[in-house]
Amino acid sequence: MQRVIKTLLIVDIVIIILCFLSGERVWLVNSQIAFITSSLVMFSSIISYRNMVQSRVNAGIVVAEDNRDTIEKIEDPYNLYSEEESIEEKSMQEVVKEEKENLKKNRRSIWQVTRDSKAALSFYRLGAYALLILGFFYLNNNKILDIGSYLSILLLPPVIVVTVLISKK
Repeated sequence: MQRVIKTLLIVDIVIIILCFLSGERVWLVNSQIAFITSSLVMFSSIISYRNMVQSRVNAGIVVAEDNRDTIEKIEDPYNLYSEEESIEEKSMQEVVKEEKENLKKNRRSIWQVTRDSKAALSFYRLGAYALLILGFFYLNNNKILDIGSYLSILLLPPVIVVTVLISKK
């Protein structure tokens, strides 16, 4: 996480220097509002998902792992060619009935959906998105919104975070 923060700070300093060298005050304001709010959205997403995963680990909720390896999952995602199950002649009605039962088992209750949406509706993320929207409206209402610089800089923090996290491995 510190590596991500350092990289974001370095990129932000480079953006500030480039804006000062070009003499564009409007670009500086647009870039800073876009960069800071986009970075906040990224950090709040990371924190909220980390908290959700940590609470599930603490509660002991673990998804059952399949004994199959990755290549087998790719080649046979529905486990159609497994040797464990015997192939029986079943009528179409029995097959449909079994599939309906399987679908009923996989249905999620409202409680499960609510529990899983906690990360999406966390206070951190909602606050960061509110700041992003308020920043956009501030720039637009003061007639200093430069949509090109705003959108291009808005895209930078997610790209940087993903790049740093991928290169970490």
